[in-house]
Amino acid sequence: MTRVSLIAVAVCAALSAMPALAGDVTIGALKISAPWTRATPKGAAVGGGYMTITNTGSAPDRLIGGVADIAARFEVHEMSMDNGVMKMRELANGIEIKPGESIEFKPGSYHVMFMGLKQPLVQGQNLKATLQFEKAGKVEVEFAIEGLGAQSPAPASGHSMPGMNMKH
Repeated sequence: MTRVSLIAVAVCAALSAMPALAGDVTIGALKISAPWTRATPKGAAVGGGYMTITNTGSAPDRLIGGVADIAARFEVHEMSMDNGVMKMRELANGIEIKPGESIEFKPGSYHVMFMGLKQPLVQGQNLKATLQFEKAGKVEVEFAIEGLGAQSPAPASGHSMPGMNMKH
């Protein structure tokens, strides 16, 4: 083999060994950006999913639920502070995304819950799920599984850089 061929083979091998990155998805006027989740310890029953949903259209839509093969249930949740106590609750009617607005799902705020996990979420892998919107319908997304305790998607996802303390 020539040197160029060897380099090409090495690059292809390195790329195929890297975990697949979850990407942005668009369905109609909705854009789902940087879907990610955290790795879970063995035996964990739940995991949280995060992303940003932007509505570029002229009509509201609503995330009403979803499914993930890795979990028994998929729920839309909100966390909030009430008299100094963090509370989490399911949003039974989902969450509305108004025209021209973005909703950020992040730790300590809005998020989706993967309930009744059938196996641990492993860092470097992706979790496939289907989001269900009231008007746009179903859309398949892949959540990048970040490290246990991660607070944002990895830099490769295009959102944060080490040492920059970017807040979403």
